[in-house]
Amino acid sequence: MPGWRPSSRFARRASLRRSWRLLSSFRFEQSDPALFYGGIAADSAAMIADFYRDVTGHDLRDAIVLDVGGGPGYFADEFAGTGARYIPVEPDPSEMHAAGLSVAGAVRGSGMALPFRDDAVDICFSSNVAEHVPDPWLMADEMVRVTKPGGLIVLSYTVWHGPFGGHETGPWHYLGGEYAARRYRRKHGREPKNRFGRSLFAVRAADGLCWAAGTSADVRALFPRYHPRWAWWLVRVPLIRELLVSNLVVVATK
Repeated sequence: MPGWRPSSRFARRASLRRSWRLLSSFRFEQSDPALFYGGIAADSAAMIADFYRDVTGHDLRDAIVLDVGGGPGYFADEFAGTGARYIPVEPDPSEMHAAGLSVAGAVRGSGMALPFRDDAVDICFSSNVAEHVPDPWLMADEMVRVTKPGGLIVLSYTVWHGPFGGHETGPWHYLGGEYAARRYRRKHGREPKNRFGRSLFAVRAADGLCWAAGTSADVRALFPRYHPRWAWWLVRVPLIRELLVSNLVVVATK
């Protein structure tokens, strides 16, 4: 198992109270996305700052942060508040403008072919995007490619067989992605935003661990994002991790 070296700073903040706050916010993902993503954004900026200080000894001021799959820009203000230079990349123009936000420097592009040169950014980050990409591990390789030597890569994604794997079609995704999509369409009279096989894919926790074992990057930590520190051992246990690790985080340096 690669890289069991969790951040002491982040580990201290990974409390049951934090877990409850984040998990409780999921009920607002569809009804009030600004509230939901605002909380995730604040937690993401703090998490990235913790790991970056562990790796470099510095805060995020003037660091270039590339957010792969940045969507409409909910994370921009939080990272700007740290002094970082925040650059979101998003392939879907409708998603970029979905919240009516405008982020200076936003780039339209695919995570599987990032429009940046090698060794371009200090930090490459992706939150809840890999499950929406046909080849998430190509995206992960691209994240490593564009990160500077000594820089930080943080990949956080939703595990398919976890409670949130089906997104708005859950918990019926446990009976299959197509079944869940059909049921959603019958109930709501429209297609789900996250359509299985098109914009939502079954990505396992084991897939992330396999990539971590083979990447050229130096894996520093693997942990379940929404769990308190004392429950991080779940990632080590096959089957259990697929059901109970709702979101896997891979932290690496180049």
